[in-house]
Amino acid sequence: MVFSEYEVERYARHLVLSEIGGPGQQALKRARVLIVGAGGVGAPAALYLAAAGVGTLGLIDDDVVGLSNLQRQIAFSTPEVGRPKVEAAAERLGGLNPHVTIQTFAERLTPDNAADRIGGFDIVLDGTDDFETRLIVNAACVAAGKPLVSGALGRWSGQVGVFAGRPCYQCLVPEVPPDAETCARVGVVGALAGVVGSMAALETIKLITGAGEALAGRLMLYDGLTATARTVRVTADPQCPVCGG
Repeated sequence: MVFSEYEVERYARHLVLSEIGGPGQQALKRARVLIVGAGGVGAPAALYLAAAGVGTLGLIDDDVVGLSNLQRQIAFSTPEVGRPKVEAAAERLGGLNPHVTIQTFAERLTPDNAADRIGGFDIVLDGTDDFETRLIVNAACVAAGKPLVSGALGRWSGQVGVFAGRPCYQCLVPEVPPDAETCARVGVVGALAGVVGSMAALETIKLITGAGEALAGRLMLYDGLTATARTVRVTADPQCPVCGG
């Protein structure tokens, strides 16, 4: 895989990194990443993955841009309110990096389409804000043997984890919490979405290039109010209906 002079200049800061270099940048160009949810986490993650030169980005989201999204979903602008998110995001990403192929799916990920959508990609980045969809994404990733990068946020705190086989996300969240909080109900500080989305993109880049140590089987917890972070290990549940046994 040969880079043009234009691409060499574009990715110059990656190419001089010993952990990425030419081979890592080529791996990024070959990679196919599906982003589930083009919202608070997915929007900044998509921007950084496109900027990094990921060859193919898939975007799946059935929502339209809302005025309240603009406080944190930085891929969108005011004139795009009411426009399908995947359509608006694809245009923004194409403007950022024309070398990236964008595939859009203006639909919700469900048990019926999850295997088909996820099967066409190497890595899945989940930025959705409801537990039901997260569990669907996780089950499909485990079944297809695809690494899952998961990012979530609310109020002033966020979390990022990487799940590849066992333990899986359902080991961490066995079932949908009855009192699950959403950003719409409890609020979220806008800049936190950038922090969590960027960390999710960084973990994805590390998985693709083999740089450093990914958060595999671990969860990074970030507290924006105290500016502290800690990492905890996720224990595999032997009775997990998705990856156990």
